[in-house]
Amino acid sequence: MNQITAYAKNIRISGQKIFLVVNQIKKMKPTDAVKILDFVPNKSSKIIKKVLLSAMANARNNFGHKDESLLIKEIIISKGPVFKRSRAVARGRVHPILKRTTHIKVILEAEETKEVPKAPEVSKGEDPKSNIKNQKSK
Repeated sequence: MNQITAYAKNIRISGQKIFLVVNQIKKMKPTDAVKILDFVPNKSSKIIKKVLLSAMANARNNFGHKDESLLIKEIIISKGPVFKRSRAVARGRVHPILKRTTHIKVILEAEETKEVPKAPEVSKGEDPKSNIKNQKSK
């Protein structure tokens, strides 16, 4: 089974918000997941859809797989760098603001297509029964 990957790094959205959408599409076919993501009203759904379409394009162009033979094996959400900002509050104090980023890794798996073995070819000039007689006498 082939594994196809696509990455999106340093996405300016919290990992918690992405998890909400990712849990809806795990273990689905990518074509079905893209249809579902069209109707999810979150910012993260557009980002995940973009990475998923990138992985499908990688499978098509680099490995020659059809979209119907693909399956989402896993979607990995990991923490990226955190931008630290501050907000001034009363009495000269400062409260920290953490602007979190996220890395997304989509791994697709291609189903193996079973090929039917071809029947042995018989040349037109020979009688197929004559080959059997010759093999028995040896």
